[in-house]
Amino acid sequence: MGKSAEVLEVAGREVRISNPDKVYFPRAGITKLDLVRYYLAVGEGALRAIRNRPVVLKRYVDGVEQDAFFQKRAPARRPEWVKTVRLAFPSGRTADEIVVTDLAQLVWLVNLGCVDMNPHPVRADDLDHPDELRVDLDPGPGVGFEAVRAVALVVRDALSDVGLRGWPKTSGSRGIHVYVRLERRWGFDEVRRAALALARDVERRVPDLATSRWWKEERHGVFLDYNQNAKDRTVASAYSVRPTPEGRVSAPLRWDEVGSCEPGHHTLASMPERYARLGDLEGEMDASAGSLERLLDLARKHEEEGLGDAPWPPHYRKQQGEGRRVQPSKRQDMPLLIVAKAAKKQDALAGLERWKQRHPGAAAHVAEEDVLVDAMRGRYTTWTRIRVNLRHVPKPQRPPPEPPEPDYDPWEKMRSSS
Repeated sequence: MGKSAEVLEVAGREVRISNPDKVYFPRAGITKLDLVRYYLAVGEGALRAIRNRPVVLKRYVDGVEQDAFFQKRAPARRPEWVKTVRLAFPSGRTADEIVVTDLAQLVWLVNLGCVDMNPHPVRADDLDHPDELRVDLDPGPGVGFEAVRAVALVVRDALSDVGLRGWPKTSGSRGIHVYVRLERRWGFDEVRRAALALARDVERRVPDLATSRWWKEERHGVFLDYNQNAKDRTVASAYSVRPTPEGRVSAPLRWDEVGSCEPGHHTLASMPERYARLGDLEGEMDASAGSLERLLDLARKHEEEGLGDAPWPPHYRKQQGEGRRVQPSKRQDMPLLIVAKAAKKQDALAGLERWKQRHPGAAAHVAEEDVLVDAMRGRYTTWTRIRVNLRHVPKPQRPPPEPPEPDYDPWEKMRSSS
């Protein structure tokens, strides 16, 4: 029987690790204590990436193969040395979120089940002016990592052309992140506007590889997710362990590594040696703070050419200058079917397979990029919706709409309890 607890001394404080032998990554045999030791091994780098930033808690209390739940508000029961700051959100709500300032606080978060760290792009002493612009390169279905690498290098060049330095890292999943340290002179809307201008510029440079289109139905290649810069959005930080079977890490890279890196190169097991050998590759980021002025000039140029604001996420209020926020799947000319809605992704994918078995003629014409797997936000967790674009299916062979199977309702419990 494993230990019930272990007490570690970290940053001059005693941190209690409950159930240290609990397995968090079943396929790799990685325990909670292994995860704690990893963060201690890369401690200064992991801490630098989130220091003095409010953090959203994403808790995998039963390991990475079970659902995580999101927690914005700091737990009521916490050590007096765990600090918080009050944030206001676009919804009008507020929350006191954890602010990490030392390794003891970071390890305390890991003990809560936080596998990856998800900080806001602001510091606690100025919640209105981000100091990070975050470029999130998200490959579509069937898009290989070689395309992500190629687009990342174009992002580097586009940033250099406006006097900014990009800092690349693997996402720890299928993509690459490029961060830009900013002077704290602009608000969230301006940073997002600059990110949109950058996305459109990269799309113009490599139109066959990159897209700035918000709606999945209209995308191809690698999506530059400009909305990651909207207020209340968080991204997994550098050195974060991601919830993959082998424990991949969001690993900072040198630009000369980007052309040959692979998503699974850096894991919880391999990263400590790399960190000991190379140090924190983002250690100089804070000294590289740049100006958004030239990117905002580019945004104004785009607007003069008729490119207005692009869609915001659905739960944000309508913005001035934003066009009609109409999902293409709701237009008459976009033949999309919702085929599955499930609490767990694997159940939704099983529903997709059953749909294909019921409609083999149509399924034969459905390409990989025509299957849209959407992670939908519930109150505390995400759920999965799967849509199928029938654009390549001859009209006589297109199945009619039918109830999704499974047909999960994420709000059913809330309605029944009200």
